Amino acid sequence: MRTPDMLRALRHRNYRLWAGADFLSVAGTWMQVLGVNWLLLSITGSATSLGFGLFLQSLPTLLLAFAGGSLADRLPARPLLLTTQALHGLLAAVLAAIALTGAGGVWPIYAVALLGGVVSALDGPALGRFGAEVVGSDDLPNALALGSVISSGGRILGMGAAGVLIPVAGTGALFALNALSFGVTIAAICAMRGGELHPLPRASAEKAGIAAGLRYIGGTRWLLVLLGLAFVLGALGRNYQVTMAAMSDGPLGAGAAGYGVLSVVFAAGAVAGGLYAASRPQLTFPVLFAAAAVTSVGQVFSGVMPGVLSFAVVLLPIAAGAVVLDTAVSTRAQLGTAAEMRGRVLAAQSMVGAASGAVGGPLLGMLCDTLGPRTALVGAGLVTSVATCAGAVLLARALGHRIRPAAAEALPYGLRPRAAAPAPAGARAAAGPGAGTGAPERPYPAALKADESSALSPVGR
Repeated sequence: MRTPDMLRALRHRNYRLWAGADFLSVAGTWMQVLGVNWLLLSITGSATSLGFGLFLQSLPTLLLAFAGGSLADRLPARPLLLTTQALHGLLAAVLAAIALTGAGGVWPIYAVALLGGVVSALDGPALGRFGAEVVGSDDLPNALALGSVISSGGRILGMGAAGVLIPVAGTGALFALNALSFGVTIAAICAMRGGELHPLPRASAEKAGIAAGLRYIGGTRWLLVLLGLAFVLGALGRNYQVTMAAMSDGPLGAGAAGYGVLSVVFAAGAVAGGLYAASRPQLTFPVLFAAAAVTSVGQVFSGVMPGVLSFAVVLLPIAAGAVVLDTAVSTRAQLGTAAEMRGRVLAAQSMVGAASGAVGGPLLGMLCDTLGPRTALVGAGLVTSVATCAGAVLLARALGHRIRPAAAEALPYGLRPRAAAPAPAGARAAAGPGAGTGAPERPYPAALKADESSALSPVGR
């Protein structure tokens, strides 16, 4: 029986193992997140303690992600992941012991959160790199899209299970179950067939360092544009946990119950966005910028919606567009960069995500408090809309194309290749890829050339 194209990554046995383990691991992680929050609140009675715990968990990503990327590009993925997943499981078991014995107060919990952040910073790039080896480049976009659906489903399951288990079995049971979920991940990695993997080339010693990765990313202008766009939209357009709460408590007058309903709507939109992304044969730049435009313009409209129902209706496409945008950025960044740099590119993405959350959450909260939630949403949406148009123009220039005047108003759909007089065949061969084609001094990555001629047109494919 033929696998539907939307599920084509599941044709790989190794990916089926990976997806199943990932679903359980995400569910376990979200059980632990809610369990830690509840445990800290029960000990301290302070919401500030939760924020400090999140800070400790996020800080290592900003400091150590590039070191993790360098390790991922230098070392074999499977042994590295088996080690880090075992460490995650051990830390979860330690949390279970802390919760069951009640020893030490909050500082042991903070210590585990910090150590967990360190392990996550070191193994995050390796997880992304290994995921690409599981399916290969042809099915990577579909695997990334299905991964977003799996993550959304695992999050819903984990949060729901935590709500049921905390009053029945306590937080210690949540941490123990999460420890077991890492055992499932280890078993899945061990069960994969090595002959069906698609190994990526590892970096040589002189190209494996942090400095080499920074030079590569700094010299890849189109990638810098994507990362910059992801930061702006992540900071001002993606912290809906803040703005949804402010709208529910303020202008919408919906309270905690309304906030819960809107959170479910957002999760449903995220699943829909993941399914749409999975149905696409290619996640091209027009799809990426269209998703950015949907989320940005939708945010402006959400700020003027009069009630919970209308706000929820606008929230659905925003959530879907956010997932499509994330998946498209990750796909383009991974397929368009050198394979031996993949870990450090993924590290840069994770650092941008962590930085946007660290900046955007407090900033949006301050704007909601000072200007009101509606003004904050509208203002932030206008900024991200401008950033989307500017990103489209900058991307076209980075790739050596120009925006036609007639198409400029149609951004981000107006990116078309610029026609150029062909150079003599001998000159093109001597100059290498991109010569005589209007390409920048750094040729556009070969991994993207096969499909980006259509990706830069208004239609795409």
